[in-house]
Amino acid sequence: MELKKEIIPKSWLQLQELLFTDSFNDQINRVRSPYIYRGLSKFDYQLKTSLIRLQGPYEELEFHLLRNFKKYSSRPNINSKSDWEWLALAQHHGLPTRLLDWTYSPYVALHFATAEIDKFHKDGVIWALNYENLKNYLPENLQARLHQIGSNSFTIDMLQETYQDLRELSKEESDFVVAFEPPSLDDRIVNQYAIFTFMSHSTSILNSWLMDKPDLYFRIRIPAEIKWEIRDKLDQVNINERVLFPGMDGLSKWLSRHYSPTDMPKLKTSRQESNHR
Repeated sequence: MELKKEIIPKSWLQLQELLFTDSFNDQINRVRSPYIYRGLSKFDYQLKTSLIRLQGPYEELEFHLLRNFKKYSSRPNINSKSDWEWLALAQHHGLPTRLLDWTYSPYVALHFATAEIDKFHKDGVIWALNYENLKNYLPENLQARLHQIGSNSFTIDMLQETYQDLRELSKEESDFVVAFEPPSLDDRIVNQYAIFTFMSHSTSILNSWLMDKPDLYFRIRIPAEIKWEIRDKLDQVNINERVLFPGMDGLSKWLSRHYSPTDMPKLKTSRQESNHR
């Protein structure tokens, strides 16, 4: 299939084909996709990190955010206590960081593109990032490290061997993207089949960096009119909050959404309008 940077499926069946674009590996004769995926509920959302969305002098605050997270956290189960392990933990618990969440699973990404029913009147999007080709844009020392172990992504230990902390990373002049697998901090990371990316400069926005690199990405636009069908079919195959966010919080989110009426966006708008009267 000849890829366009934006592809719009017209049906559930066409969407399935797009989700597994170029996933067959001829060398091993198996399905092994070179892509990782990120699902967003609105098509016009950018690939902005939570740190950038913090606004203000966020690039100056990054170190202080992480420093205070370390200070007030008691996590004896963190082994190396490197910046990279703390960063993964902080991202996992909602601290603004330079990390972006991705998943190896296109269905998990599809969940996040259809999880917010108050946005079902808006088109969603799935970004597909070729993390195998991503290493071709890394500095030579990072490329060599991946080649040495025959990997396409980094571990926390590999990052620690290259950069002692975020401040050392900030000395890099070039703009590049690193993909790394977080440790299995809990069942949520495991069940979401998670992988993170970060950029060498905290002020960089990934979608802007990608635009002149067509070998690295494509986007699937999720039409609003098929979101409910997608959502119900994902629930049927057990891709939902109850599984992806194990515990009572995830269970409650799943039940609340699962039993919501299909005209929820209209209901919400009506309630908001009545509140303003």
